[in-house]
Amino acid sequence: MQPSEGNSSKGKKEFVRDMFDKIAPRYDLLNRLLSGGVDQIWRRKAIALLRKTRPRSILDVATGTADLAIMVARLDPDRIVGVDIAEEMLEIGRRKIRRKGLSDLIELRFGDAEKLPFSDNQFDAVLVGFGVRNFEDLPEGLTQMHRVLKSGGTLIVLEFSRPTAFPIKQLYAFYGSRILPLIGKIVSGDEGAYTYLPDSIAAFPDGEDFLNVMRSVGFSGVRQHRLTFGIASIYFGKAG
Repeated sequence: MQPSEGNSSKGKKEFVRDMFDKIAPRYDLLNRLLSGGVDQIWRRKAIALLRKTRPRSILDVATGTADLAIMVARLDPDRIVGVDIAEEMLEIGRRKIRRKGLSDLIELRFGDAEKLPFSDNQFDAVLVGFGVRNFEDLPEGLTQMHRVLKSGGTLIVLEFSRPTAFPIKQLYAFYGSRILPLIGKIVSGDEGAYTYLPDSIAAFPDGEDFLNVMRSVGFSGVRQHRLTFGIASIYFGKAG
């Protein structure tokens, strides 16, 4: 996936970082507005898959404004770390964490998913919520997450996917190409960010293609759970 026309001189990573820094003040509002709040339901479903594993240390990659990191605190772990390349998103996340009194539990830091600043075998679980499609090098990002997981640790990826059934497929395509960019431009003032979103979903190797990438870097027991007619999916895997 390449940045949209007009941003072609930038690498994908730099383009994504600048885009999210720009829309950070309106990011949470737009998520709720554009998804009708169902994005929070999807996050809760992803976290529910972790409950039985009782992880003590959790890494949230591409944490953004820390929605997933804050939500996973209900599992009562000892440590949660969130990393992201967009500092403006992280600062909003830090303010949310302070307001909720979770500063002793959750740490947010700058971090590149493809060069995670952690030693091997450090976390019981790694989460990614709506972030893997933004990776410049998807296999390397997954390799890094496998590296920092303890043996038997769990990877949970929540990501948009492409519906295949009529008429959801057609309605989703219309919403993504016409409605979403318009609302995104009005609320955020950045038309490019919400043109990029449907483009990035279309370019992402979802379903079995993504599971194959997970397998190729060493994850086992991989599986996919489709959500809301296939609009989003949860991917699950175990580190060897």
